[in-house]
Amino acid sequence: MSNGNQPDRRTRKFAEVIPPQPMLLEAVSNREAPPPPELGPLEQLVGVWIGRGTGWNMIALPFQGAPAPPAGFKFRVLMNQYNEELRFTFVDDDVPNRGLTRPGNPDFDQFVVTLDYQQKIAQVVAEDRPHSDLAGAAGLPIHHEPGLWLYEKNRRSKEDQIKGDEVTEVELDVARLASIPHGNSVLALGRSECHEGMPPIPPVSGLPSGRFEDVLTPDYDFRDVSDPDPYLEPYRHYIERPFMGNVTVPGFPGFSPADMNQILRFANQGVDIVRTTTLTVDTDQKSGGIRNAPFSVREADPVSMKSTFWIQELAQKDEAGNPRLRLQYSQVVMLNFFRPRPDELPGRAVWPHISIATLEKMPADYTLVPA
Repeated sequence: MSNGNQPDRRTRKFAEVIPPQPMLLEAVSNREAPPPPELGPLEQLVGVWIGRGTGWNMIALPFQGAPAPPAGFKFRVLMNQYNEELRFTFVDDDVPNRGLTRPGNPDFDQFVVTLDYQQKIAQVVAEDRPHSDLAGAAGLPIHHEPGLWLYEKNRRSKEDQIKGDEVTEVELDVARLASIPHGNSVLALGRSECHEGMPPIPPVSGLPSGRFEDVLTPDYDFRDVSDPDPYLEPYRHYIERPFMGNVTVPGFPGFSPADMNQILRFANQGVDIVRTTTLTVDTDQKSGGIRNAPFSVREADPVSMKSTFWIQELAQKDEAGNPRLRLQYSQVVMLNFFRPRPDELPGRAVWPHISIATLEKMPADYTLVPA
């Protein structure tokens, strides 16, 4: 993860870097794409998804240039509004994992559907607090992520699910693998679900933990009306004045640490969603996890990630008469930095890095053009 303390030297946009064009080569495989139903819950992902100014990101970063206390405390909160291109391509519908039979399960091998994805993100508007002159200009590429989505067709593992006083087991049938240029590799496991209409999008807090809560009250010190703790002033600022980016639509709630999914719910107002496929993955499930390069581990260590994709089929039709498709996601990465924790618990303080977006699926004949 970037330390955010030195001037940004990135001056080129994604589209300005033109790779060498390969010579025509013989196909490396004779396998054709399967019928869509064979892809299971990943079926509707295949293709290109675009968001124009409909992505939002918040991250806390170590900040060497922070002003002296109480105006600053060696970190800054960065807010981004962004454009996104998310492309999914078919890889295989029967990747074999070899194994042995187990009692009660006649299958000895596992078969996995695999999609490749490429995510590119460039910011539209950015600001930070305390102000650093490091937020960057419009068009700055801020994220690139290649990875894979998997759908396990059989021999699935199970995980406990506890809701209220009910304890059940659920099958984990999807996984996401990702590589991030900061030096991070991710494996997140989870499950798919199908819903009529659109399920509720839960609220998500962007507030950190470990340094900041008043243990004598059920709330954060910075909310104290008479004597607010200045340490989390950037969060109080964005709760009182949510980040609006370039949006001027009446009623737009802005991007606030109090509920970072509120924009997603606002985007769904007046949209007739017929059915939704939900993909939820978590690095804390089973053998999932994140591996990081040493610099990230020392400075701002990404220790966990959870993301939910809502693939929405709309009542509205496209030009070919097919249902229009939208994709919304909410992703929370937990970063550990600063020690010791004044609350006396072990480890370092935990800082949420939250990204949300709403994207539209492009028609099959859609062609990307240089920015």
